Amino acid sequence: MRRVTAISVILLAPGLLLAQSAGSYYPGRHDDWQRKSPAEAGFNASKLDEAIAFIKSKESKKPRDLRAAHYLSFGREPYGEPAGPYKDRGDMTGIILRGGYLVAEWGEPWRVDMTFSVTKSYLSTTVGLAVQDGLIASIHDPVGRYVQTGEFDKPLNAKITWDHLLRQTSDWEGTLWGKPDWADRPPAGADALEAYRNRKHAEPGTTYKYNDTRVNLLAYAALQVFRRPLPQVLKERIMDPIGASQTWRWYGYDNSWVNIDGVQMQSVAGGAHFGGGLWISARDHARFGLLTLRNGKWKDKQLLAAEWVQQARTPTPVQRTYGFMNWFLNTDRKMWPSAPEQAFAHIGNGTNIVYCDPVNDLVIVLRWFDGEAFDPFLKQVQAALGK
Repeated sequence: MRRVTAISVILLAPGLLLAQSAGSYYPGRHDDWQRKSPAEAGFNASKLDEAIAFIKSKESKKPRDLRAAHYLSFGREPYGEPAGPYKDRGDMTGIILRGGYLVAEWGEPWRVDMTFSVTKSYLSTTVGLAVQDGLIASIHDPVGRYVQTGEFDKPLNAKITWDHLLRQTSDWEGTLWGKPDWADRPPAGADALEAYRNRKHAEPGTTYKYNDTRVNLLAYAALQVFRRPLPQVLKERIMDPIGASQTWRWYGYDNSWVNIDGVQMQSVAGGAHFGGGLWISARDHARFGLLTLRNGKWKDKQLLAAEWVQQARTPTPVQRTYGFMNWFLNTDRKMWPSAPEQAFAHIGNGTNIVYCDPVNDLVIVLRWFDGEAFDPFLKQVQAALGK
């Protein structure tokens, strides 16, 4: 029986705890991943089996044809036509890690599927790398200082900082890749829609709105800063170092190609609201989740600055369960009452989720389940840990 590595925690800010240990286990590349039985990992095996059986019974009832699913939801919005690729989804899938070790997995953990807005966490990570490299001096700088192609010329848009875009508090006004900002998740009814379309935009930082057009604006701005495709940056700086497979892909839209220094590059999508986004396996998600759980460190290398992870996990003043996109926080245990307040997750439609619990050194990846079942599932997982 392998000895379970002792877990310590680093206090980064009041109420902010991250799992870390000098002897923490990290998997090798690709399928080189050690396993522990539930009992070896500190679980009551029968109770964990009950939790897994419960969540398996909660598979999403939405169509597996994700293009068809789009037309039943976001496709009904103004300008809701698909702009990027889609693929049918696979089976309901899950992975549970404790201490970095594989404890349980089911479904199709190697299958590459669309992951919708979990993509946003990978996008914000590339922005973090730009800050590390000094390409962005401060997240509180106006983005228009770095991107002068017209998107930030309007008076309010000129005030938008990187922090505003990362926290979805920019209230940016404009159209990108044929998708107006007002057409994303607008109010229902012709009169309400017209009033919303012509409303006065708020001062940046004073209001929160989950908006994929503005997310795509952040991807475009990051491309302008790096001046190379973001998938290349992510692959070289994050995915290859954490031993991810070579199967993941990150797509943009058919019309999101831009000229950078005489070379055509695709500006990627920060989700799959209109198609595209990151297509990735649950196994690769689990590696990314472990990286974020471990404060941006992988083995002996600090891939993502610990300060960046701390900022990403700092509540947004006007939406305290949201940090940087797409780090959802359990502030005051509002997201998941059954989980520790320090827990956080990267979440997308589907439901896709990469859940990280630094108190219990847990990473849980779930795909294609009813999101309403997640907190009851966590309650059962906590019970399996004797919590």
